[in-house]
Amino acid sequence: MKQCYATRGFLPCQDPATELVLGEPYAVLDTVGNSLPSLLLEKDARNYLRRVFVPDWPYINIPDDLWPQACLYYVRLGFIASGYINQIGQPNCHSLPANLARPLCKIAKLMQRPPILSYDGYALFNWRRFDIRKPVQLGNIDTIQNFVHLYDEHWFILVHIEIEALAADILDAVLSLQGEVQPRDVDAALDKIAMAMTSIIQVLQRIPERMSDELYFSKFRPYIGQFQEVVYEGVNIDPISYRGETGAQSSIMPLLTEFMKIPHQDNRLTRHLYDMRQYMPVDHRVMLEQVRAMPDVKTVANSDKFDAVLELMACFREVHYHWAIKYIARRCNDQQGTGGTPYMRWLKFLIEETRGHKKSGGKGTVVA
Repeated sequence: MKQCYATRGFLPCQDPATELVLGEPYAVLDTVGNSLPSLLLEKDARNYLRRVFVPDWPYINIPDDLWPQACLYYVRLGFIASGYINQIGQPNCHSLPANLARPLCKIAKLMQRPPILSYDGYALFNWRRFDIRKPVQLGNIDTIQNFVHLYDEHWFILVHIEIEALAADILDAVLSLQGEVQPRDVDAALDKIAMAMTSIIQVLQRIPERMSDELYFSKFRPYIGQFQEVVYEGVNIDPISYRGETGAQSSIMPLLTEFMKIPHQDNRLTRHLYDMRQYMPVDHRVMLEQVRAMPDVKTVANSDKFDAVLELMACFREVHYHWAIKYIARRCNDQQGTGGTPYMRWLKFLIEETRGHKKSGGKGTVVA
Protein backbone atom coordinates (compact mmCIF):
# COMPACT_ATOMS: atom_id res chain seq x y z
CA MET A 1 0.00 0.00 0.00
CA LYS A 2 1.44 3.34 -1.05
CA GLN A 3 2.22 5.67 1.84
CA CYS A 4 2.50 9.47 1.94
CA TYR A 5 3.80 9.87 5.46
CA ALA A 6 4.87 13.50 5.15
CA THR A 7 1.45 14.65 3.92
CA ARG A 8 -1.00 12.09 5.32
CA GLY A 9 0.80 10.64 8.32
CA PHE A 10 -0.36 7.08 8.88
CA LEU A 11 -3.59 7.66 6.98
CA PRO A 12 -3.74 6.15 3.47
CA CYS A 13 -2.55 8.38 0.62
CA GLN A 14 -5.83 7.97 -1.21
CA ASP A 15 -9.12 8.64 0.58
CA PRO A 16 -10.68 5.28 1.55
CA ALA A 17 -13.07 3.56 -0.82
CA THR A 18 -16.70 3.85 0.30
CA GLU A 19 -18.17 1.19 -1.97
CA LEU A 20 -16.95 -2.19 -3.17
CA VAL A 21 -16.69 -2.33 -6.97
CA LEU A 22 -15.16 -5.79 -7.31
CA GLY A 23 -18.30 -7.18 -8.93
CA GLU A 24 -21.99 -7.66 -8.12
CA PRO A 25 -21.51 -10.50 -5.54
CA TYR A 26 -19.41 -8.19 -3.36
CA ALA A 27 -22.23 -5.67 -2.98
CA VAL A 28 -23.56 -7.88 -0.17
CA LEU A 29 -20.78 -6.62 2.11
CA ASP A 30 -21.79 -2.99 1.56
CA THR A 31 -25.44 -3.89 2.11
CA VAL A 32 -24.81 -5.86 5.30
CA GLY A 33 -22.24 -3.34 6.51
CA ASN A 34 -24.59 -0.40 6.07
CA SER A 35 -27.37 -2.35 7.81
CA LEU A 36 -25.18 -3.64 10.64
CA PRO A 37 -26.23 -1.07 13.30
CA SER A 38 -29.85 -2.13 12.76
CA LEU A 39 -29.09 -5.85 12.45
CA LEU A 40 -27.25 -5.89 15.77
CA LEU A 41 -30.41 -4.68 17.51
CA GLU A 42 -32.16 -7.93 16.51
CA LYS A 43 -31.96 -11.12 18.56
CA ASP A 44 -31.61 -13.30 15.47
CA ALA A 45 -28.78 -11.26 13.90
CA ARG A 46 -26.35 -14.15 14.22
CA ASN A 47 -28.74 -16.52 12.44
CA TYR A 48 -29.02 -14.04 9.59
CA LEU A 49 -25.27 -13.38 9.38
CA ARG A 50 -24.51 -17.12 9.29
CA ARG A 51 -26.52 -17.36 6.06
CA VAL A 52 -24.87 -14.46 4.22
CA PHE A 53 -22.70 -15.58 1.32
CA VAL A 54 -19.46 -13.59 1.38
CA PRO A 55 -17.26 -14.13 -1.69
CA ASP A 56 -13.53 -14.52 -1.14
CA TRP A 57 -11.09 -11.80 -2.11
CA PRO A 58 -10.84 -12.47 -5.87
CA TYR A 59 -7.04 -12.28 -6.31
CA ILE A 60 -4.03 -14.21 -5.04
CA ASN A 61 -2.51 -10.93 -3.86
CA ILE A 62 -3.49 -7.27 -3.50
CA PRO A 63 -2.54 -5.21 -6.58
CA ASP A 64 -1.46 -1.66 -5.74
CA ASP A 65 -4.49 -0.12 -7.46
CA LEU A 66 -6.85 -2.34 -5.43
CA TRP A 67 -5.56 -1.54 -1.93
CA PRO A 68 -8.50 0.82 -1.20
CA GLN A 69 -10.88 -1.98 -2.18
CA ALA A 70 -8.99 -4.51 -0.08
CA CYS A 71 -9.09 -2.18 2.92
CA LEU A 72 -12.85 -1.65 2.58
CA TYR A 73 -13.37 -5.43 2.16
CA TYR A 74 -11.43 -5.93 5.41
CA VAL A 75 -13.30 -3.11 7.18
CA ARG A 76 -16.72 -4.52 6.28
CA LEU A 77 -15.77 -8.09 7.24
CA GLY A 78 -13.98 -6.99 10.41
CA PHE A 79 -16.99 -5.04 11.63
CA ILE A 80 -19.39 -7.87 10.79
CA ALA A 81 -17.20 -10.46 12.54
CA SER A 82 -16.80 -8.34 15.69
CA GLY A 83 -20.53 -7.58 15.68
CA TYR A 84 -21.26 -11.29 15.43
CA ILE A 85 -18.92 -12.35 18.26
CA ASN A 86 -19.58 -9.41 20.59
CA GLN A 87 -23.27 -8.74 19.96
CA ILE A 88 -24.65 -6.83 22.93
CA GLY A 89 -27.52 -8.50 24.80
CA GLN A 90 -26.80 -11.96 23.43
CA PRO A 91 -25.02 -14.98 24.96
CA ASN A 92 -21.24 -15.09 24.79
CA CYS A 93 -20.05 -16.44 21.47
CA HIS A 94 -16.79 -18.27 20.78
CA SER A 95 -17.27 -19.43 17.21
CA LEU A 96 -17.12 -17.40 13.99
CA PRO A 97 -19.02 -19.19 11.18
CA ALA A 98 -17.09 -20.31 8.12
CA ASN A 99 -18.90 -17.94 5.75
CA LEU A 100 -17.30 -15.03 7.68
CA ALA A 101 -14.16 -16.69 9.02
CA ARG A 102 -12.75 -17.95 5.73
CA PRO A 103 -12.86 -14.69 3.75
CA LEU A 104 -11.72 -12.67 6.77
CA CYS A 105 -8.73 -14.92 7.34
CA LYS A 106 -7.82 -14.84 3.64
CA ILE A 107 -7.78 -11.03 3.35
CA ALA A 108 -6.02 -10.73 6.72
CA LYS A 109 -3.27 -13.08 5.56
CA LEU A 110 -2.76 -11.06 2.39
CA MET A 111 -2.58 -7.87 4.46
CA GLN A 112 -0.15 -9.60 6.89
CA ARG A 113 -2.30 -8.92 9.92
CA PRO A 114 -4.46 -10.87 12.43
CA PRO A 115 -8.03 -11.68 11.32
CA ILE A 116 -9.87 -9.26 13.60
CA LEU A 117 -10.98 -5.64 13.35
CA SER A 118 -8.14 -3.46 14.62
CA TYR A 119 -7.44 0.27 14.85
CA ASP A 120 -6.59 0.44 11.16
CA GLY A 121 -10.00 -0.91 10.11
CA TYR A 122 -11.92 0.96 12.80
CA ALA A 123 -10.25 4.30 12.13
CA LEU A 124 -7.46 4.62 9.55
CA PHE A 125 -9.46 3.14 6.65
CA ASN A 126 -12.91 4.15 7.92
CA TRP A 127 -13.57 7.76 6.87
CA ARG A 128 -14.67 9.92 4.01
CA ARG A 129 -14.57 13.64 3.34
CA PHE A 130 -17.67 15.71 2.64
CA ASP A 131 -15.63 18.10 0.50
CA ILE A 132 -12.46 16.61 -1.00
CA ARG A 133 -11.09 20.12 -1.52
CA LYS A 134 -10.95 20.65 2.25
CA PRO A 135 -8.63 19.02 4.83
CA VAL A 136 -9.13 15.77 6.69
CA GLN A 137 -10.48 17.32 9.87
CA LEU A 138 -13.53 17.37 12.13
CA GLY A 139 -16.45 19.00 10.38
CA ASN A 140 -15.38 17.67 6.99
CA ILE A 141 -15.27 13.93 7.69
CA ASP A 142 -17.63 11.11 8.57
CA THR A 143 -17.29 7.38 9.08
CA ILE A 144 -18.03 4.73 6.45
CA GLN A 145 -18.94 1.88 8.82
CA ASN A 146 -20.33 1.78 12.38
CA PHE A 147 -21.66 -0.65 14.94
CA VAL A 148 -24.46 1.53 16.33
CA HIS A 149 -26.89 4.31 15.40
CA LEU A 150 -25.20 6.85 17.66
CA TYR A 151 -23.19 9.88 16.61
CA ASP A 152 -21.10 9.26 19.73
CA GLU A 153 -19.38 6.38 17.91
CA HIS A 154 -18.82 8.50 14.81
CA TRP A 155 -17.23 11.20 16.98
CA PHE A 156 -15.00 8.71 18.79
CA ILE A 157 -13.61 7.49 15.48
CA LEU A 158 -13.42 10.90 13.82
CA VAL A 159 -11.39 12.46 16.64
CA HIS A 160 -8.78 9.79 16.00
CA ILE A 161 -8.86 10.51 12.26
CA GLU A 162 -8.04 14.18 12.78
CA ILE A 163 -5.28 13.24 15.21
CA GLU A 164 -3.79 10.93 12.59
CA ALA A 165 -4.02 13.67 9.95
CA LEU A 166 -2.24 16.16 12.23
CA ALA A 167 0.50 13.61 12.84
CA ALA A 168 1.66 14.05 9.24
CA ASP A 169 3.80 16.96 10.47
CA ILE A 170 5.42 14.63 13.01
CA LEU A 171 6.38 12.14 10.34
CA ASP A 172 7.55 14.90 8.02
CA ALA A 173 9.81 16.23 10.78
CA VAL A 174 11.22 12.81 11.65
CA LEU A 175 11.83 11.87 8.02
CA SER A 176 13.62 15.18 7.42
CA LEU A 177 16.41 13.93 9.70
CA GLN A 178 17.43 10.97 7.61
CA GLY A 179 21.05 11.07 6.61
CA GLU A 180 23.57 13.60 7.94
CA VAL A 181 21.96 16.44 9.85
CA GLN A 182 23.05 19.48 11.85
CA PRO A 183 21.86 20.45 15.35
CA ARG A 184 19.76 23.24 13.83
CA ASP A 185 17.94 20.62 11.70
CA VAL A 186 17.19 18.58 14.81
CA ASP A 187 15.89 21.62 16.67
CA ALA A 188 13.68 22.63 13.73
CA ALA A 189 12.25 19.12 13.60
CA LEU A 190 11.56 19.14 17.35
CA ASP A 191 9.77 22.48 17.00
CA LYS A 192 7.57 21.03 14.27
CA ILE A 193 6.82 17.95 16.34
CA ALA A 194 5.94 20.11 19.35
CA MET A 195 3.52 22.20 17.31
CA ALA A 196 1.83 19.07 15.94
CA MET A 197 1.58 17.49 19.40
CA THR A 198 0.02 20.66 20.79
CA SER A 199 -2.69 20.49 18.13
CA ILE A 200 -3.17 16.75 18.67
CA ILE A 201 -3.68 17.21 22.41
CA GLN A 202 -6.26 19.93 21.74
CA VAL A 203 -8.21 17.54 19.50
CA LEU A 204 -8.00 14.67 22.01
CA GLN A 205 -9.40 16.98 24.68
CA ARG A 206 -12.55 17.37 22.54
CA ILE A 207 -13.67 13.76 23.09
CA PRO A 208 -16.42 14.64 25.64
CA GLU A 209 -17.99 17.24 23.33
CA ARG A 210 -20.05 14.65 21.49
CA MET A 211 -19.37 11.34 23.24
CA SER A 212 -21.29 10.26 26.32
CA ASP A 213 -19.33 8.09 28.73
CA GLU A 214 -22.47 6.06 29.45
CA LEU A 215 -23.20 5.40 25.77
CA TYR A 216 -19.56 4.63 24.98
CA PHE A 217 -19.28 2.10 27.76
CA SER A 218 -22.60 0.30 27.25
CA LYS A 219 -23.51 0.72 23.59
CA PHE A 220 -20.41 0.42 21.42
CA ARG A 221 -17.28 -0.28 23.46
CA PRO A 222 -18.27 -3.98 23.75
CA TYR A 223 -18.13 -4.34 19.98
CA ILE A 224 -14.44 -3.46 19.80
CA GLY A 225 -13.50 -5.92 22.51
CA GLN A 226 -11.03 -8.74 22.12
CA PHE A 227 -11.82 -12.23 20.82
CA GLN A 228 -11.30 -14.74 23.61
CA GLU A 229 -10.86 -18.37 22.66
CA VAL A 230 -12.74 -18.06 19.37
CA VAL A 231 -12.85 -20.87 16.80
CA TYR A 232 -12.65 -19.68 13.20
CA GLU A 233 -14.82 -22.35 11.56
CA GLY A 234 -13.48 -23.81 8.34
CA VAL A 235 -10.04 -22.33 9.06
CA ASN A 236 -8.74 -23.78 12.31
CA ILE A 237 -10.08 -26.11 14.97
CA ASP A 238 -8.26 -24.70 17.98
CA PRO A 239 -9.72 -21.65 19.78
CA ILE A 240 -7.57 -18.56 19.42
CA SER A 241 -7.56 -15.14 21.10
CA TYR A 242 -6.87 -11.76 19.52
CA ARG A 243 -6.59 -8.22 20.91
CA GLY A 244 -9.53 -5.95 20.20
CA GLU A 245 -9.39 -2.51 18.62
CA THR A 246 -7.55 0.09 20.68
CA GLY A 247 -5.73 3.38 20.21
CA ALA A 248 -2.62 1.56 21.45
CA GLN A 249 -2.49 0.14 17.91
CA SER A 250 -1.95 3.63 16.46
CA SER A 251 1.63 4.11 15.23
CA ILE A 252 2.01 7.75 16.30
CA MET A 253 3.22 7.39 19.88
CA PRO A 254 5.34 4.30 19.15
CA LEU A 255 7.05 6.28 16.39
CA LEU A 256 7.77 9.18 18.74
CA THR A 257 8.99 6.76 21.39
CA GLU A 258 11.44 5.25 18.90
CA PHE A 259 12.54 8.65 17.63
CA MET A 260 13.13 10.10 21.09
CA LYS A 261 14.78 6.84 22.21
CA ILE A 262 12.76 6.68 25.43
CA PRO A 263 14.10 3.71 27.43
CA HIS A 264 10.92 2.10 28.71
CA GLN A 265 11.68 -0.78 31.05
CA ASP A 266 11.22 -4.30 29.70
CA ASN A 267 8.26 -5.67 31.58
CA ARG A 268 4.86 -7.23 30.93
CA LEU A 269 3.37 -3.86 30.08
CA THR A 270 5.97 -2.87 27.50
CA ARG A 271 5.89 -6.35 25.98
CA HIS A 272 2.15 -5.88 25.63
CA LEU A 273 2.83 -2.60 23.85
CA TYR A 274 5.11 -4.33 21.35
CA ASP A 275 2.50 -7.03 20.85
CA MET A 276 0.14 -4.31 19.63
CA ARG A 277 2.43 -3.69 16.67
CA GLN A 278 1.36 -6.90 14.95
CA TYR A 279 -2.09 -5.30 14.58
CA MET A 280 -0.67 -2.29 12.72
CA PRO A 281 -0.42 -2.20 8.91
CA VAL A 282 2.79 -3.88 7.82
CA ASP A 283 4.16 -0.66 6.27
CA HIS A 284 3.75 1.10 9.61
CA ARG A 285 5.70 -1.64 11.36
CA VAL A 286 8.51 -1.24 8.85
CA MET A 287 8.50 2.52 9.43
CA LEU A 288 8.81 2.04 13.19
CA GLU A 289 11.84 -0.18 12.70
CA GLN A 290 13.43 2.39 10.38
CA VAL A 291 12.95 5.14 12.96
CA ARG A 292 14.28 2.85 15.67
CA ALA A 293 17.51 2.55 13.67
CA MET A 294 17.96 6.32 13.38
CA PRO A 295 20.66 8.00 15.51
CA ASP A 296 19.79 9.37 18.94
CA VAL A 297 19.17 13.13 18.65
CA LYS A 298 19.25 13.74 22.40
CA THR A 299 22.94 14.58 22.56
CA VAL A 300 22.77 17.28 19.85
CA ALA A 301 19.30 18.67 20.50
CA ASN A 302 18.58 21.89 22.35
CA SER A 303 17.58 20.83 25.87
CA ASP A 304 14.45 22.97 26.02
CA LYS A 305 13.21 21.80 22.64
CA PHE A 306 13.92 18.12 23.36
CA ASP A 307 12.25 18.32 26.77
CA ALA A 308 9.25 20.17 25.33
CA VAL A 309 8.48 17.25 23.03
CA LEU A 310 8.77 14.78 25.91
CA GLU A 311 6.49 16.91 28.06
CA LEU A 312 3.88 17.06 25.30
CA MET A 313 4.07 13.28 24.89
CA ALA A 314 3.50 12.92 28.63
CA CYS A 315 0.60 15.39 28.49
CA PHE A 316 -0.98 13.45 25.64
CA ARG A 317 -0.82 10.28 27.72
CA GLU A 318 -2.25 12.13 30.72
CA VAL A 319 -5.30 13.21 28.70
CA HIS A 320 -5.66 9.62 27.51
CA TYR A 321 -5.31 8.43 31.10
CA HIS A 322 -8.06 10.73 32.36
CA TRP A 323 -10.40 9.72 29.53
CA ALA A 324 -9.73 6.08 30.43
CA ILE A 325 -10.84 6.86 33.98
CA LYS A 326 -13.93 8.79 32.83
CA TYR A 327 -15.08 6.37 30.16
CA ILE A 328 -14.04 3.00 31.60
CA ALA A 329 -12.62 2.85 35.14
CA ARG A 330 -15.49 4.71 36.82
CA ARG A 331 -17.97 2.22 35.36
CA CYS A 332 -16.30 -1.07 36.17
CA ASN A 333 -13.49 -2.79 38.01
CA ASP A 334 -11.97 -4.02 34.75
CA GLN A 335 -8.38 -2.79 34.63
CA GLN A 336 -8.07 -3.60 30.93
CA GLY A 337 -8.86 -1.35 27.98
CA THR A 338 -10.93 -2.30 24.97
CA GLY A 339 -7.98 -4.02 23.31
CA GLY A 340 -7.05 -5.93 26.46
CA THR A 341 -4.60 -3.22 27.50
CA PRO A 342 -3.83 -2.97 31.25
CA TYR A 343 -4.17 0.76 30.78
CA MET A 344 -4.18 2.13 34.35
CA ARG A 345 -0.73 0.88 35.36
CA TRP A 346 0.58 1.00 31.79
CA LEU A 347 -0.13 4.67 31.19
CA LYS A 348 1.40 5.71 34.50
CA PHE A 349 4.60 3.84 33.69
CA LEU A 350 4.82 5.42 30.26
CA ILE A 351 4.20 8.92 31.58
CA GLU A 352 6.82 8.64 34.33
CA GLU A 353 9.45 7.12 32.05
CA THR A 354 8.80 9.69 29.33
CA ARG A 355 9.41 12.56 31.73
CA GLY A 356 12.38 10.72 33.20
CA HIS A 357 14.12 10.86 29.81
CA LYS A 358 14.35 14.66 29.81
CA LYS A 359 17.75 16.29 29.52
CA SER A 360 16.80 18.51 32.44
CA GLY A 361 16.23 15.56 34.72
CA GLY A 362 12.60 14.68 34.23
CA LYS A 363 10.70 17.37 36.04
CA GLY A 364 7.02 17.68 35.29
CA THR A 365 3.49 17.00 36.41
CA VAL A 366 2.88 13.60 37.91
CA VAL A 367 -0.37 11.75 37.28
CA ALA A 368 -2.35 11.31 40.48
